[in-house]
Amino acid sequence: MKTKITLLFFIFSIAVFSQDLPPIVKYVPSSYGAGNQNWMISQDQNQFVFFANNEGLLEFNGSYWKLYPSPNETIIRSVKVIGDRIYTGSYMEFGFWKRKSDGLLAYKSLSAAIKSKILDDEQFWNILSYDYWVVFQSLNRIYIYDTQNNSFKIIAPSANIIKAFKTKNAFYYQTNNEGLFEIEGGKSKLISAHPDLKKNRIVNVFEQGDELLILTQGAGFYTLSEKELKKFPTEIDVNFADESVYSCESLSNGGYVIGTVSNGIFIITKEGKKKYHISQKKGLSNNTALSLFEDKEKNLWIGLDNGINCINLNSPIQSYVDDSGVLGTVYTSQLYNGKLYVGTNQGLFYKDYQSNDEFQFISGTKGQVWSLYLYDGTLFCGHDLGTFVVTNGIVKNIFSKSGTWNFVRVPGNKNLLLQGNYYGVSVLEKKNNEWVFRNKIRGFDYSSKYFAITKGFEIYVSHEYKGVFRLETDAKLQEVRRNFAYKNPKKGKNASLVQFNNVIYYANKEGVFKLNNTTKEFYKEPVLSSVFEKDEYTSGKMIVDNSNKIWLFSKNYISYYASNKLINKLKRNSIPIPASLTNSMLGYENITQLSPSTYFFGTTDGYYTMNINELAFENYKVSISNISSNTLNGSVKTNPILEEGRFPHDENNLTFSYTVAEYNKYINVEYQYILEGFQDQWSDWNVRPSVNFKNLPSGDYVFKVKAKLANSNLENTVTYRFTILKPWYATNLAIVIYILLGFLSIRLIHKEYNKYYQRQKEKLIEENNLLLEIKELENEQQLMRLKNEQLSHDVDEINKELAASAMSLHSKNELLAFIQKDLKNNEESDSRSIKTVISTINKNITGKDSWSVFQEAFNKTDKDFLKKMKEAHPSLTANDLRLCAYLRLNLSSKEIAPLLNISVRSVEIKRYRLRKKMDLSHEQGLVEYILTV
Repeated sequence: MKTKITLLFFIFSIAVFSQDLPPIVKYVPSSYGAGNQNWMISQDQNQFVFFANNEGLLEFNGSYWKLYPSPNETIIRSVKVIGDRIYTGSYMEFGFWKRKSDGLLAYKSLSAAIKSKILDDEQFWNILSYDYWVVFQSLNRIYIYDTQNNSFKIIAPSANIIKAFKTKNAFYYQTNNEGLFEIEGGKSKLISAHPDLKKNRIVNVFEQGDELLILTQGAGFYTLSEKELKKFPTEIDVNFADESVYSCESLSNGGYVIGTVSNGIFIITKEGKKKYHISQKKGLSNNTALSLFEDKEKNLWIGLDNGINCINLNSPIQSYVDDSGVLGTVYTSQLYNGKLYVGTNQGLFYKDYQSNDEFQFISGTKGQVWSLYLYDGTLFCGHDLGTFVVTNGIVKNIFSKSGTWNFVRVPGNKNLLLQGNYYGVSVLEKKNNEWVFRNKIRGFDYSSKYFAITKGFEIYVSHEYKGVFRLETDAKLQEVRRNFAYKNPKKGKNASLVQFNNVIYYANKEGVFKLNNTTKEFYKEPVLSSVFEKDEYTSGKMIVDNSNKIWLFSKNYISYYASNKLINKLKRNSIPIPASLTNSMLGYENITQLSPSTYFFGTTDGYYTMNINELAFENYKVSISNISSNTLNGSVKTNPILEEGRFPHDENNLTFSYTVAEYNKYINVEYQYILEGFQDQWSDWNVRPSVNFKNLPSGDYVFKVKAKLANSNLENTVTYRFTILKPWYATNLAIVIYILLGFLSIRLIHKEYNKYYQRQKEKLIEENNLLLEIKELENEQQLMRLKNEQLSHDVDEINKELAASAMSLHSKNELLAFIQKDLKNNEESDSRSIKTVISTINKNITGKDSWSVFQEAFNKTDKDFLKKMKEAHPSLTANDLRLCAYLRLNLSSKEIAPLLNISVRSVEIKRYRLRKKMDLSHEQGLVEYILTV
């Protein structure tokens, strides 16, 4: 008995509940920046979504969240978009918000006009609309607002109101222990007082033909027709007894979504069949669904007790998340005989395809399952334990000598199959309609995770740490005859090798390389390599599907290439799903084609499926949500969006925020923009919903932005024109003023230059005249110098003549004295004739002393010389002065000697003595000194 219980527990523990669910986008309070609880949800014509949040009105445009605090700082309990107004209700306050020209919302109170009529402590929990009336419902009364004449009508039931409801053609409300009422002509009318409607709180009311479909909080669905209440059975009736229903909404497909307090949500068809049960265990952020709303794109929004979730009900992607960890990381999958097989790090699992059955573990496959390969009606399993053949949920081991990575068929022989093992490549052979291990190919013992074989029996192997090998084998695939290791392309992390269109490709972080079958060399293939441009490389894994598409993976895209139908050229299709969102294990990405358009993608915590033909998005539009500007280090200012912008020259830092109101979990919106007047080309596609331009110069600009979803370009392109004004000193008026000032300045400068040139001219003339005068003076000085020189020369001549005269006079006197003396001594001296001669001689002898005569004449030509000499040298005697005078006349010693009646030798002695008295240095000449006095 104990063994049976243990076996049952084991079977239960390895069975994984499986239901493929639409993607769930989770928004936590920290991401949207508001309170935890969200009480009501609505959407406007731009597909922006609004939430009645604890902190205020919360807006989400697909890219940015914006919180508008409630006008009286209380919890906003209700929100309803009607036309271009967003009506909200809170504590003792209701009104509407309207968008301003800058894209932000402004609030206008309606309750202020009837403030005296609002009850104390009254809160408005619901807002409904019909034609031009808006209904605000509290727990006490119903306020009907007429939007045409701005008037109010108040309905005040005798009991508290539980909730108000609107169907296509009527308004209803429920009160405590009284039943269901309808409002007609502004008055209340009881339509059912059935006990089940008195004791059970009504969650919502829907029209279903001529009947009303009523959902209660704990008793499930009822139909009401002509006051007859009947139970409406559903597949989730058993849950109503245990779960408290809090919210419910109808879906566009006719089904219903029911939100509970403690068990998530249920989605049922219009017939009452359960389609989904999604709780916190299966992906919701919280089990309490306070509010529900289906938007225009059939996304289901859930206002939770702690956050917001968005379920993409209409998404081409369905996901399965294994929160239990039993299934593990999915490495491979295969659809075989109506069953979906999934290989993981925990083993091999299977279930019936397109069912909500549990995944069943296949006994004997515990461990890593690397590949599932369908060939010739047989499903092969590459396992850490070797190779298995799978049949109807049972496996048979056909090879166990090492782990098996992958399988490749042998060209020209359908009974042979190659398998890449941990220690080389081996051959499987089909004998007697069964596959068996034949042999290992000798001569190569490296791990062969990725490999391919050509028609010439050349095997190409990619080894992550050793690079690419070419193995030339014999025709029987028994041994490797030649092993060639490629230096290029180089080894790389997460590199792989695959055969596509009979061509071998190798991918690493440097790109995708194609083998030239003639040269046996690899060359970079530009078309496929474009996937890894701009640092997009994460993994070189390449997969070829059943319809001959080659798939590649990068940081922000999943890309596939298919041959063009008209020309033999590969065409790229990119799905903007980032690796961080898909949660795939890098290097172990895996894809399986389940149908012509449906693909299976394994992840680290389950898988997701995608219909690539439904990745078309046509009903979306890109819009500019905000335009902000600021000066350098200044505060940010929002600006009108629909008007042409004009910004001061220093307010030239602009930020444009734009969005597509799209809420798909996996498909990211990509944007492309251009600023005409600043850029010449459109930007590259990127997912960032904003761009900033700094320090724009003055001028006219046109900003344009467009978007695309998956491979669908959205039709509209948004345009915003604006001008950065010139600074005041660069405006046209300033330029005109500058021209006038410039003209006046030129005139003034010209005038001043004329004055200046005139002054310069006058000054030049004056200078020329002065130069002429100076020249004349110089000429006069030159003339005077010449005259002085002539006079000096004349003086010298006179001095010479004077000296000669003095000498001549002296000689004459000496001669006459000599003759006189001789005559006197003559014996005939007494004769008359001799006396006459002596008398004549006396008459001709100069009466004065010859020196006195000379001195008198010398002083006349050279005034004060002797006086100066005497003053300079007081010790000079008369003879010394006489010698100085003769030297002044530049007479030689020979010429001076007769004048002094001494010999030439005596003159030299006198000159020597004179030098001593004058105390002249040895280097200084006596004559030179006397001439300078």
